[in-house]
Amino acid sequence: MLLKNLFPFIPQNFKIIVPIVLLSSAPFAPVLAVDLQVGIVQRFGEEKEDQLTIRSTTEDQLQLIFKDISANNSDTSKTIRTNQVVLQIKPQTLSTGKIEERLILGDHATFETAEDDANRWRKLGIEVEITQPGRWQVWAKRDVYHNPLLKRLLLQTIKAEEKNEQVYIESSYLIEKPQVAFTVGEKTHQVTNLEITTAKNLVQVQDGKDGKNRLYGGKLIIQPNAYGDYTLVNKVDIETYLRGVVPHEIGGSAPLAAAEAQTIIARTYALRNTRRFVADNYQLCATTHCQVYYGIGETSPQSDRAINATRGLVLTYENELVDALYYSTSGGVTAPFSDTWNGNDRPYLKSVIDAPQPMWDLAKFPLNVEANLRRFISMKSGFNEDGRRLFRWDRSRSINDLNSDLRKYLERIRHPLVNFTTIENMTITKRSTSGRILELMVKTDLGVVSLKKNEVRSAFQPPISTLFYLEPVLSQNKKIEGYRFIGGGFGHGVGLSQFGSYNLANRGKNFRDILQFYYPGAKVEPLNDSIIWWQ
Repeated sequence: MLLKNLFPFIPQNFKIIVPIVLLSSAPFAPVLAVDLQVGIVQRFGEEKEDQLTIRSTTEDQLQLIFKDISANNSDTSKTIRTNQVVLQIKPQTLSTGKIEERLILGDHATFETAEDDANRWRKLGIEVEITQPGRWQVWAKRDVYHNPLLKRLLLQTIKAEEKNEQVYIESSYLIEKPQVAFTVGEKTHQVTNLEITTAKNLVQVQDGKDGKNRLYGGKLIIQPNAYGDYTLVNKVDIETYLRGVVPHEIGGSAPLAAAEAQTIIARTYALRNTRRFVADNYQLCATTHCQVYYGIGETSPQSDRAINATRGLVLTYENELVDALYYSTSGGVTAPFSDTWNGNDRPYLKSVIDAPQPMWDLAKFPLNVEANLRRFISMKSGFNEDGRRLFRWDRSRSINDLNSDLRKYLERIRHPLVNFTTIENMTITKRSTSGRILELMVKTDLGVVSLKKNEVRSAFQPPISTLFYLEPVLSQNKKIEGYRFIGGGFGHGVGLSQFGSYNLANRGKNFRDILQFYYPGAKVEPLNDSIIWWQ
């Protein structure tokens, strides 16, 4: 029986191959070989000047497979071989103007919170899709609510029943659309889909006229996305993909055990998160919204050793891939899932004091008590991240600059108080036991803006984590002129601390020890066809 029939949670566009025997000396033999689809240039054609230069490597050629939509026989597939092709945007004027509308049900800083919001709408019987035109958004599903009347009826129903003022229709009037074109010889071709392969499975990509030339394994596909332009997708096997991720996430000279732990987490993260870009018909992006992926032109011997040594290994909990979250620096304490995102907590993502030896008792001194939090932030030694630049930080910002930060944020999310004049006061009203801010109330001259969890980082420039406290900066007449943000860590604080793993590795811990420290109760095992990728 097909694996897709046995395991319907595996998306149809996954390439699941029968188990193979590994050639490395690692004792973990049978694994599933998986191809990923990574959007390496997500919004090609957003600007008319966009350009991509695709090149073959030495003694190889590009094979271009496409249907030329400008030709009379546009249904016929064509194949051209060349050493280089330059893809450009040729705007096509529409014979009649077109109104394009999206019914937006939610706007979020992260995929995780957008997915929780999407699940809430689904429980109400509304079919939705998750998109990323800039921030992550939840749209009423376009092929279900496909005409203006359906969109407006749904909007009217939601506003009547849910009283949700953040739901809105976004409209644009199009007089032209971007079209991908390229010239080989004297012939110019226009395409909506283009597949580029090579005999060596190596291809070079330069984004823009002055962009960096990056080398990728696998093949490339230009395809339409949900926003009216195109995405350049790299179809690549997961072990090759990791060669372009691990050295850029953990560092090419990381201690081997830390690099091995990062590799297992990056492999697990990639597989579990292949549902992120279903609306665009690919799986992952190549930025920090997923994992940084730069292809295989800047690999690291240390990272390659870690990838080979852990080939096929993933981290699971009760036979499901874990939510393999990680970040730079914890600030001395990790956080549960719900400290940063909406949704159910994961049993293996807990608050852990990020230190080699017990030095703080969260049960006795929870960090949602402000005095405990301030004392904890004042501690600068004894942790896994001692001496790291972002372990502790103190940043000040004037009211004028904070006003500018908040106004830009409120514009992005279409908040009704966007036209406020000035911030009058900022108060942290709710914290978690890990010290993370759960709610920050910002009083403006027009009213109060409530910032929840990670939105605090989206709204203001200074905080690089939500583990901080505020100190008002007062003038001589006691008027608030700004605020100091005093805190620790860099990133969301959930799961593995990359710099914390450095210290544990340097102290003799192996990758299993490190992963057990940051994901208590989780298990390292080879990827196999019984493991659930997500539920």
